[in-house]
Amino acid sequence: MTAVREGLPDGRYGRSADQRADRKLKIIGAVLGAVLLGVVAWSGVSYIAGQDLSGRVITWDAVSDHAVKVHLEIVKGAGDKGVCTLRSQADDGSEVGRKDVTVDQRAEQVDTEVTVRTTKRATNAVLVGCTASAGR
Repeated sequence: MTAVREGLPDGRYGRSADQRADRKLKIIGAVLGAVLLGVVAWSGVSYIAGQDLSGRVITWDAVSDHAVKVHLEIVKGAGDKGVCTLRSQADDGSEVGRKDVTVDQRAEQVDTEVTVRTTKRATNAVLVGCTASAGR
């Protein structure tokens, strides 16, 4: 009775071309993944570090058909000054009010209540963004 071999003897002919190609692809994929992760991390850190002022709307209340009361919280450096822009929209998505709020207090965290005048009943109040003033 003769034994039938399937495949090549182990270790005799080295790695196949497919195994070498798979290993190269794995290495290239790992390097590209690490580079992509580094770029994303660098972008995030530079974006956050570049923001001098950051704010958020804590609460808002449509007090009438022509006004929205907004509780705004701003975090900044103690000596920084800037402007935060608020916007209100109606049911149909149209803008019904906009207000720029000057932030010049010397505190690092500023909590303020602002009334935004509107042209008709507002259904939201959104912080568009905060920018630092040039005269810091």
